[in-house]
Amino acid sequence: MKFMIPLLMAALPGASEGHSTSAGSSGVPSIKTTAVLVIETPKPGITPQQIMAAIPEEIRATVKLYLDGKIREWYSRGDGKGVVFLVDAKTEDEARALMETLPLAKEQLMDHQYIPAGPLMPLRALIGRGAQQ
Repeated sequence: MKFMIPLLMAALPGASEGHSTSAGSSGVPSIKTTAVLVIETPKPGITPQQIMAAIPEEIRATVKLYLDGKIREWYSRGDGKGVVFLVDAKTEDEARALMETLPLAKEQLMDHQYIPAGPLMPLRALIGRGAQQ
């Protein structure tokens, strides 16, 4: 438990200034994107019936992307307002291009939020300065 406070402090912007990681324009160390979290919600005014009409084709296309290793994980949102995908992509643009191949996106029924993600930066503090490059 004692190591948790320094670990969490390293996660705060500016708290890890002594570390040799590249920083983005905001001054916050940048991470290597290894996946993109995609949150899909129905666009305003879209009815459940419109979505359900495309669901059989959407499921087949999504399963194919999963079997091809493009979608790592997929979930229903706990609030029932859409789905969440963890996409195997190195950039937001790569994830967007992949998601735009799905029927619900083609029919412009869903809004998408893209969140690039990567390794937890504070973990670098645990392996020492030499391994932070």
